Amino acid sequence: MKSDFRFSNLLGTVYREGNLVFSEDGTKLLSPVGNRVSCFDLVQNRSFTFSYEHRKNIARIALNKQGTLLLSVDEDGRAILVNFVSRTVLHHFNFKDSVRDLQFSPDGHYFAIACSRFIQVWKTPDYTEDRQFSPFVRHRVYAGHYAEVTSVTWSSDSRFFISTSKDMTSRIFSLQSSEKDVAMTLAGHRDNVIKAFFNSTQEIIYTMSKDGALFQWEYTEKPGDDDEEDEEEDEDSENEDTEDTKPKSWRITAKNFFHSDSKVKCATFHASSNLLVVGFYNGEFRLYELPDFNLIQQLSMGQNAVDTVSINNSGEWLAFGSSKLGQLLVYEWQSESYILKQQGHFDSTNALCYSPDGSRVVTASDDGKIKIWDVISGFCLMTFTEHTSSVTDVKFAKKGQVLFSSSLDGTIRAWDLIRFRNFRVFTATERIQFNSLAVDPSGEVVVAGSQDTFEIYVWSVQTAQLLDSLTGHEGPISCLAFGQENSVLASASWDKTIRIWNIFGRSQTVEPIEIESDVLCLTMRPDCKELAVSTLDGHIVVYDIEDARQLHIIDGKRDILGGRYLEDRFSAKNSARSKYFTTINYSFDGLTLVAGGNNNSICMYDISNEVLLKRFTVSQNMTLNGTQQMLNSGKITDAGTSSDLIDRDGENSDVEDRLDNSLPGSHKGDPSLRSYRPEIRVNSIQFSPTSSAFAAASTEGLLIYSVDNTIIFDPFDLDIDITPEATLETLAEQEFLTALVMAFRLNEEYLIQKVYEAIPLNDIKLVSSDLPIVYVDRLLGFIGNLLTKYENQHFEYNLLWIRSILSAHGKYINAYKHEFVSSLRLIQRFLGRVGKDVVKVGKRNGYFLDYLQVSKELKNQEEDDVDDDVDGAEDYVNGDVVLQDDDDDDDKDEEMTGDEENDESGWFGPSSNGNKKAANGIVFENSNGEDDSDEDSDDVSDIEV
Repeated sequence: MKSDFRFSNLLGTVYREGNLVFSEDGTKLLSPVGNRVSCFDLVQNRSFTFSYEHRKNIARIALNKQGTLLLSVDEDGRAILVNFVSRTVLHHFNFKDSVRDLQFSPDGHYFAIACSRFIQVWKTPDYTEDRQFSPFVRHRVYAGHYAEVTSVTWSSDSRFFISTSKDMTSRIFSLQSSEKDVAMTLAGHRDNVIKAFFNSTQEIIYTMSKDGALFQWEYTEKPGDDDEEDEEEDEDSENEDTEDTKPKSWRITAKNFFHSDSKVKCATFHASSNLLVVGFYNGEFRLYELPDFNLIQQLSMGQNAVDTVSINNSGEWLAFGSSKLGQLLVYEWQSESYILKQQGHFDSTNALCYSPDGSRVVTASDDGKIKIWDVISGFCLMTFTEHTSSVTDVKFAKKGQVLFSSSLDGTIRAWDLIRFRNFRVFTATERIQFNSLAVDPSGEVVVAGSQDTFEIYVWSVQTAQLLDSLTGHEGPISCLAFGQENSVLASASWDKTIRIWNIFGRSQTVEPIEIESDVLCLTMRPDCKELAVSTLDGHIVVYDIEDARQLHIIDGKRDILGGRYLEDRFSAKNSARSKYFTTINYSFDGLTLVAGGNNNSICMYDISNEVLLKRFTVSQNMTLNGTQQMLNSGKITDAGTSSDLIDRDGENSDVEDRLDNSLPGSHKGDPSLRSYRPEIRVNSIQFSPTSSAFAAASTEGLLIYSVDNTIIFDPFDLDIDITPEATLETLAEQEFLTALVMAFRLNEEYLIQKVYEAIPLNDIKLVSSDLPIVYVDRLLGFIGNLLTKYENQHFEYNLLWIRSILSAHGKYINAYKHEFVSSLRLIQRFLGRVGKDVVKVGKRNGYFLDYLQVSKELKNQEEDDVDDDVDGAEDYVNGDVVLQDDDDDDDKDEEMTGDEENDESGWFGPSSNGNKKAANGIVFENSNGEDDSDEDSDDVSDIEV
């Protein structure tokens, strides 16, 4: 089994805090998820999470217009520059202060950040510049505000930008020092100015304050009463010139108010369509048309504040984020429909379970919800909310169509995943909080255990009746597990024993397996021959089920990477906290074991050799307890506590940030960071049925680790000069594969088609087999588009390409069919349509062939009649009759013979002239003495369509 697992995706968390950013084409949405960034492809219906991590939660992200550079900044001002295309970290930088806003200029040469009372403009790193030690070069620092800057907005030509501040003013700055006279202050608001915008012509500026006031500014002259003086001086042209040069400035030309019960939280403006989108603290958002200030729509996404709003370049899709409940919405305002509507778990995730085919993952949480996630797309497919308390465990039936869940509300529920409904509810004779669950491989029996009693309850799935209660344990039941091959049930208890039960046997008396320490969890090998348990002393012990003997023991205390909490006065190395595993799981082949617990590490072990294969760090987010290693003495106060533990929410300038409605010391039911500090932990872990991935339910979300097949090396993706001329030269040298890949890298359709059609038929199979995997989907998509555009040209040539590609890369396409859905659908659609046309042509030609066959039979019958007439004439003259023509008519006869041959060998059969001559008994012979009429009639019968 492969052990080169890497982080591939983060599910269960769609938005945490910060701003949302659309890509330039408007099809991708970037969302901060804690200390990582997730990218949602809204067209292809898939998502991925960047593998890099920040030290704190991300506060702002920005993507340049070219879509190549992604810049993300955390709460402390530490920035990471990433190549968005290759997902590679390029540089780390520290701005040394919290960043309230981050915006790239439209031309991509600069980016501006809002730090405290200043605006810093930096040059965007460019590969054309000389290599230098620091790729971040500061262009200039702009000052003038007396309070914290809240936002920065660039003009469309990248020459100017507007900054808004909590000092109730906005300021206009110029990027170039030669235009420093442009700088001006826009005042007049009575509350914090949260956003300012340029219109499409840059002649109007809109400023918006927190109290719901929207001011419209225009560059006009100062109004005065000089009309009479102007009329008196009309005769003097020089005086008229001086009057035209009166001083101009930005002045308020219109004032509008939202008149909402709540204050404004966020806003965005689409200049080309004059669309203004405003989000409020009460969860309401509105759409206005400017400059007339017409209300278009007014909707609500819940009772929590809309923290951020973004709009794509086309102005069709709006993205909203709410950090209180982790909601993410993409709304199409013209059709009034949701493109994307996702929400993560309100509380920590307790359990997870893979579907038997590995395409879905089910998670259960303390908020009483069960969510079904699609592994490929990363989106939530369905949410069940019938449970009234924390859901503790989830299990699939063998076929994957039924899901079972246990909860602290005292019920076991069965879910139909075809109709997405709850069809069974199992309860005990008394109210019991169930904490563990197991399902028989046949799907006929479900069992559950509890920490309230020492019994194991057994129900029938068909009748929902309680069949039996297994007794024998002398302590609370901690975990249950069924094998996949037979109905062997293993149970573990706090009484330091393991028991193996045969559910369908007559006798339920079993001998316990004694364990030296408390059993925290257990898992059974898929073939039901071994089981592994994790104990409180940090060991993983493997037992043989039939002989009840110990096979292997793994000491996990040395491998666990623990962390210190903020209140700890010692480093993580000296901490004895959580040096054990609370969840373990076998791989599909039973050779590998993966384990996690209330710590910051996931360990993968080789069972036969009892060695650690690999250790994964769950998170580097320092806002969580248990991630730090060393003690920072600089943050220790005189009282001996960390300064990070001091509550400074009361010092916030905004009233909304100072309010705290949470319960003191509450750990569940309220995600407020003021009441508690989350602890890093892994509550559940499981291998995928294919063993190519495993999932871990952690504090950060649902982490997916998979074998690294996503990044495939492209030998042509190197730093070389690739131009259309070089591509054509390579094609002329008959290096077809290199030329094809170079054309795909240039992404010019005419060049791709030219190279594609120049490849000979004999080389198609060789080029297809050597084509890199990264270009297979692009080539199939190109052929599909080509067939759609040019319907009947090179039809067989394209089919040969498709057959060669599928023959060479069929296994990879079948394994990752989700990546080839769009291209294969194009080809399938075209082939289906052309297939119907071929059937129609075949039917029409079938009737025509029947006509030709009948014509041949009629002709043969006429020839037989002529032969009978000739025989009768010969009998009449009592001798042999030879028909001859005069010598003068030889040329004419030969010409007629040639015409007759052409007529008879044509598509429409023998001509009427030929039939007439045959009826007169004239038979023309060729040089071989063969009958042309018979030969031609045979040719007609052999026509193939």
